[in-house]
Amino acid sequence: MKMKLLILATLLGLSSAQFDPHMKYGRTSLVHLFEWRWADIAAECERYLAPNGFGGVQISPPSESIVVTNPGHPWWQRYQPISYNLCSRSGNEDELRDMITRCNNVGVNIYVDAVINHMCGAGGGEGKHSSCGTYFNANTKEFPSVPYSGWDFNDGKCNTGSGEIENYNDIYQVRDCRLVGLLDLALEKDYVRGKVAEYMNKLIDMGVAGFRVDACKHMWPGDLSVVFGSLNNLNTKWFNSGSRPFIFQEVIDLGGEPITASEYTGLGRVTEFKYGAKLGTVIRKWNGEKLSYLVNWGEGWGMMASGKALVFVDNHDNQRGHGAGGASIVTFWDSRLYKMAVGLMLAHPYGVTRVMSSFRWDRNIVNGQDQNDWMGPPSYGDGTTKPVTINADTTCGDGWVCEHRWRQIRNMVIFRNVVNGESLSNWWDNGSNQVAFGRGSRGFIVINNDDWTLAATLNTGLPGGTYCDVISGQKEGSSCTGKQVQVGGDGYAYFNISNSEEDPFIAIHADSKL
Repeated sequence: MKMKLLILATLLGLSSAQFDPHMKYGRTSLVHLFEWRWADIAAECERYLAPNGFGGVQISPPSESIVVTNPGHPWWQRYQPISYNLCSRSGNEDELRDMITRCNNVGVNIYVDAVINHMCGAGGGEGKHSSCGTYFNANTKEFPSVPYSGWDFNDGKCNTGSGEIENYNDIYQVRDCRLVGLLDLALEKDYVRGKVAEYMNKLIDMGVAGFRVDACKHMWPGDLSVVFGSLNNLNTKWFNSGSRPFIFQEVIDLGGEPITASEYTGLGRVTEFKYGAKLGTVIRKWNGEKLSYLVNWGEGWGMMASGKALVFVDNHDNQRGHGAGGASIVTFWDSRLYKMAVGLMLAHPYGVTRVMSSFRWDRNIVNGQDQNDWMGPPSYGDGTTKPVTINADTTCGDGWVCEHRWRQIRNMVIFRNVVNGESLSNWWDNGSNQVAFGRGSRGFIVINNDDWTLAATLNTGLPGGTYCDVISGQKEGSSCTGKQVQVGGDGYAYFNISNSEEDPFIAIHADSKL
């Protein structure tokens, strides 16, 4: 019987493993260091992410990409592969390996953004305008460094006159035709599957913990299942024997299309785009939405099961109006609302949480459209990415936003670690935009998004004592640089939050007790 249970556990382990981010030391969140150089990520793991309890980093695509000069070096050139050589504007293969090693050595996992649905755009031309200087010919679909040829693409299967996806209600077009002109790989072919798996396995052997898989809606779940099934276990230098790579698949499903996220949740976690879109609408108080309606936030709002979801307030696409969510998405440009939204996400138990770390660009909004939504990271004149500079006050300079370094967001990442495993408890709301909730006896958050003061005595569920609010400040030694909250022996505390405060919310947890 014991043997049978062991076999059963092994089988269950294989099926559930791709949902586990394998974070160390009770850490719970990853941060997307969008377009950062490998050398800067390595340094950030050591000096900031590990000491502040971040569990992992999503990195930009490390594979060789096309180099676009009109417009000049856009962020999206990284999503147009030329080969699976590991040189990009974030650095070369040695720098990538060094970063993976150094981050793993301080317990911060690396998750690779894998672009495997397509190669570069059909109009990419011919030449060596690629990040490693590799020759390719998009006209004849020749990518000799892989190598791929015309036989390895889906053009013969696509049933539209233009070869493009023309109708998102046709699942065959969405998966067999070109997404915005990108040459669509035939992932049903064993050869193509083998090349993709070889690329991902090389990264696994280098020590990555998993993958954000780009454009999964445009690939057949059956093809992805074969690719994921042929991936190696994680490197035992840093991960337990038999650990499977963490998979989170980009599937934009806001409803209203025949392809749904649920087709992919058997393979790994899925990006829950409804989360940021709906939370943005609530935080902005659009369409009569209120924070009090979040009492059943998560599955109760039509989202996928918590154990299948990867959640975020904004991502690199929708913060610039691409992708999904539209104008409701809250970003660093709306910093006051943004800190509240991210704080709520990190306090709430639903999903695995991803924090965004962005760069600024010169927005130019014309008729609601940002004409500069293409702009790449802070760069020198030749298109080389600038290093991330750290200011004396620990914020970032030179156009790097570094939301993950904002005190309120960093301290809520720590809050989530402290309350990990505790269920949502002691929900309170005023029927409008003032809410509070706890996580067992480990943490409590109070948010005021109304246009008037919040003044209430609430059951925190925490043991009696004096706690330091980690939003207005933090515990340093035995003192507190922010507000203090007195919790009585009965677990109740009085909260007063003016609607005009810089950050109209308060969070306390077991480790912020004085």
